[in-house]
Amino acid sequence: MKRSTERILTTHVGSLPRPADLLDVVQAREQGKRVDEKAHAARLRAAVADIVRKQIELGIDIVDDGEFGKPSFVSYVNERLGGFEVDTEMPRPSPWAGSREAKSFPEFYGQGQLAARPNHMVCTAPITYRGLAQLKIDIDNLKAALDGAKPEEAFMPAISPASVADWQRNAYYKSDEEYLFAIADALREEYEAIVNAGLLLQVDDPHLVTYWIKEPDLTLEQFRKWAQLRVEALNHALRNIAPEKVRHHTCYGINMGPRVHDLELKHVVDLILNIRAGAYSFEAANPRHEHEWKVWESAKLPAGKALIPGVISHSTVLVEHPELVAERICRYAKLVGRENVIAGSDCGFATFAGSKEVHPSIVWAKFKSLTEGARLASRQLWNGR
Repeated sequence: MKRSTERILTTHVGSLPRPADLLDVVQAREQGKRVDEKAHAARLRAAVADIVRKQIELGIDIVDDGEFGKPSFVSYVNERLGGFEVDTEMPRPSPWAGSREAKSFPEFYGQGQLAARPNHMVCTAPITYRGLAQLKIDIDNLKAALDGAKPEEAFMPAISPASVADWQRNAYYKSDEEYLFAIADALREEYEAIVNAGLLLQVDDPHLVTYWIKEPDLTLEQFRKWAQLRVEALNHALRNIAPEKVRHHTCYGINMGPRVHDLELKHVVDLILNIRAGAYSFEAANPRHEHEWKVWESAKLPAGKALIPGVISHSTVLVEHPELVAERICRYAKLVGRENVIAGSDCGFATFAGSKEVHPSIVWAKFKSLTEGARLASRQLWNGR
């Protein structure tokens, strides 16, 4: 994993707005319609090349495939994990239903905001990994897009065991812990394949912190015990991978609603730093978390590790001024060392296909501010001006 040794490097979290024709295919598949798979494969490969080129043109140093080959950052496992079948029970409510936020803002999180979502799949047999062919397509498309391009590095996101356990229902394993570690053992194959292909692995782990919001009766002590087990399961899945090949990302979701109950970083930072990763990506730009740069005055970043604080946010359509981006970067650089900071984003900008929270034109404007802010910060941190 490259470090910011000569200037502040830039990256983002992963998911980016998909072209309309790719969205049409996702929708067609969801409706059970026939898709011309050969034509779609060619279009997907071209779209990945386009999005890699777009990132590089905007000055992003560490790029990915925009997650164009996935219907969402988590539901893609429906097709990649064996041992599951379609769940025919009643659909689960929105993840925000009954949450701390919904209880504090019942008028906002009313029925219109809490549309039901399906359970999707239920575990009814031993979990296996069966997604190598699909993963190979994603890897091959990204590597083809990188041919002749010159980003500093490339990464590929993959979901965490904790987030899969939240997404898919267990009806087979005797305990939550047994279920969690079975998922971890299966995802290990995906993680190792990504790294063996020469890419950085990013583990997307939002449930590590959003569990607190979803469980309003949970005490902090109970949460930390719950989170510790999830960290252990993730480390189990990462056991054969060098930490410097791994980025860990956690966040509070793409919810654009009011948020007053987000878990504070100070309550979980020690657990995050125990994860076998070389860099840690987290929300740091939105108004609920920007002040948390102060946590790093006391939290000690282990040697050889890096931070990827969000310096642009998905939670507002306002485009951050480059000077503000530079200020945010410099705060972290002065606390943990400039070489240990990579400028990132709070979350993905299209965590599921068709996500409309942030218009593509705004995403590109935010990326431009990100890279311009990183250049300003680099001048200050390396040249003193």
